[in-house]
Amino acid sequence: MSLSPRHHLRSSLQHRLSLYLRLTRPQPSPPLLITTRSLTTTPTTKMRLPYVPNPPPTSSEAEQAIVDRITARRAPRPLQPLDLALLHSPPVADGWNSFLGAIRTQTILPADERELAISRVAVCNGAWYEWHHHAPLAVQAGVSEGEDGLGVVKRQEPLLIEEGETKRGGLNERQWAAVCFTDEMTRNVKVRDGTFEKVRGLFSEREVVELTAIIACYNCVSRFLVALDVGERNGTGPDDAAH
Repeated sequence: MSLSPRHHLRSSLQHRLSLYLRLTRPQPSPPLLITTRSLTTTPTTKMRLPYVPNPPPTSSEAEQAIVDRITARRAPRPLQPLDLALLHSPPVADGWNSFLGAIRTQTILPADERELAISRVAVCNGAWYEWHHHAPLAVQAGVSEGEDGLGVVKRQEPLLIEEGETKRGGLNERQWAAVCFTDEMTRNVKVRDGTFEKVRGLFSEREVVELTAIIACYNCVSRFLVALDVGERNGTGPDDAAH
């Protein structure tokens, strides 16, 4: 049976429509590729705890007496960021003030050797707030600010007492012994016999005790400073901490 022209036309139109729909049908989108970018945060420039207000609030006469004692030791300077961190705990701040007062004002060790030891602790522990305060005091006590003085103290590698002839720069024998003793106490806790014997031969018994106490004391200070970023010096260095 032959199909009518109308039937042929209808079939042709249906075929064309079907083809058109296939060609214009939306195609499925490819899987969405999500890329992530790691974000870096800028290191904080604030101490990890808020400082207490200045003047520090007190809740008793005993606490006010503590603030007065710390203020008196600092005079004529104002209370320092370290004080305003420690005063979160007035009894700790009071004991700290007494210990540091004895170390700084009642020892007989010469100022240059004391400040060199403290500055070397700062370098070994990356305590640049400590460096910022004590490197200038070493210079005031006669240590050269150049490569043959503070430049020796700023070195990152361990300082070995037996290498003094080639490594000590402009430091004298006692100064070199003090910074090497500091280096070993700070890095290793234990001090080699040869290093101690050299120190023992150059310093009196009282001076050995005081030098050891100074190094131990400022290791305590530097660890507190760095852990809380007191003074906001973490992430800098000896040359960034301008003095």
